[in-house]
Amino acid sequence: MKAAIAAMRCVTAGLVWAACTLQQATSGAQEIDAEYLRVIEGRAAKIVATLGIEGEERSVRVRDLIASHYRQLRDIDAPLENLAGAESSERQRLEANGQQARFAWHRTFVTRLQAELTPAQVDLVKEGLTYGTMEGTYRHYLELLPTLSDAQRRSLRAHLLEAREYAMDGGSSDAKHQWFRKYKGRINNELAAAGFNMKEAEEAWQAKQGR
Repeated sequence: MKAAIAAMRCVTAGLVWAACTLQQATSGAQEIDAEYLRVIEGRAAKIVATLGIEGEERSVRVRDLIASHYRQLRDIDAPLENLAGAESSERQRLEANGQQARFAWHRTFVTRLQAELTPAQVDLVKEGLTYGTMEGTYRHYLELLPTLSDAQRRSLRAHLLEAREYAMDGGSSDAKHQWFRKYKGRINNELAAAGFNMKEAEEAWQAKQGR
């Protein structure tokens, strides 16, 4: 009888420990989620502040929509985080699923933005989501190559706008910048084919900055 009571006490203690551990883990996860929500709402609010939106209700809706973009990207990327030991077929399946989900969400997100904002404001949101990289890169190319024709400038801008469409769905800063690096490679190849020496142009620009 004593042995049975002792065993029951051990089981009870184990259950209590497990419950406490689960509660602590849940509490920790909730704290992390709460902090994450504060961070992405802060990011979204900074973007909204650049838009000049009239009306508090619309500002809040747009802020929440942009914050939901960050959350969706995190959820899409979650299954792809620990693929080191995964089989090639499983990795490819998860990556394909993630890409499809990303494209679907992109269309939904942009459509919702367009319902709330003007085209110019939507453009500012995309620029905010990508750290102003598109406009900054475009200006830099014009400084490097002031003799670009109008057609070449249009092509350059089209490449960068396409890069931004992909980059805005990147789940990290590096993922966003990878898209711009990819498209800058295409741009540089196009410019080289047109007779521009990018290395010399960069060196000349650097020399001007040192004056």
